[in-house]
Amino acid sequence: MSIVYPSASLRAHPRYDFEKYRSTAKRSPKQPLIILPHTLSELTGPAYGHGAIRAGDEDLTRQHAGEPQGERIIVHGHVLDEDARPIPDTLIEIWQCNASGRYIHVVDQHPAPIDPNFTGAGRCVTDADGHYKFVTIKPGAYPWRNHHNAWRPAHIHLSLFGNAFVQRLVTQMYFPNDPLCAFDPIFNAPEDAAVAARQVASFDLDATVPEWALAYRFDIVLRGRNATPMEH
Repeated sequence: MSIVYPSASLRAHPRYDFEKYRSTAKRSPKQPLIILPHTLSELTGPAYGHGAIRAGDEDLTRQHAGEPQGERIIVHGHVLDEDARPIPDTLIEIWQCNASGRYIHVVDQHPAPIDPNFTGAGRCVTDADGHYKFVTIKPGAYPWRNHHNAWRPAHIHLSLFGNAFVQRLVTQMYFPNDPLCAFDPIFNAPEDAAVAARQVASFDLDATVPEWALAYRFDIVLRGRNATPMEH
C-alpha cells in the first residue's frame, strides 16, 4: 500500500454538494478539503470486527425459520487496492431492503410489506486472494421523496474495512440494465459517467447455480484512479 494518498481517488468519488441530491446541501463541507499526510495509525489500523464473523453470516437468506420472498442471488467479486492487488481479510458489511423495497428500520415509511424471513443485513471477509461471496435476495426499488416521483434503483450497501483506515469504503452496488439508474441522483453523483458505471455489477452466468440462484460479479477497488465511488 502506498504511503502517499492517490489524489486520483478524489475524482472517483461523488460531489459532496450535489444539488439534485437535496440532502447533500446540509451535510457537505463548505471549505476545500485538506489532505493530511498518512501516519502509522492510518496505515496500520484500525481493524473492526474481523474476528466476530460467524458461519452463515454471509447468507442473508438463512437467518430466519423460513425462506425470504424474492429472487435469490449470489454476489461475488474481488477487493483490490489502487494497484489492482487483491486485499485479503477485508471485512465487508452488507445491508439492503427486501424484495418489496422495505428496510427493517423505524423511519422507513414505504407502505410495502416487511418480510419476516429477511432482515437484510450480513457480513463476510475476503479470502487470501481478496475474493468474497455472499447470498441474498435481489432488493426492490422504493420511493424516497428527493424529487417528484423519485425512486431508488435496486441496490445493495457495502461497507469495507481493508488493511488500514485509508482503505475504508462505503459504497452501493447496482444491477445491470436497471432503468431507474438514469434518473437517480445518488447513482449519478460522480461527475464522470464512466466512474458512475463502476457501481454496476455484471451478470455472471458461470457463477449461477442451476435451478437455485442467479449470480452477479462486483469487483471493488478501495482507492486510486480506478476507485469504486464512495456512497454519500
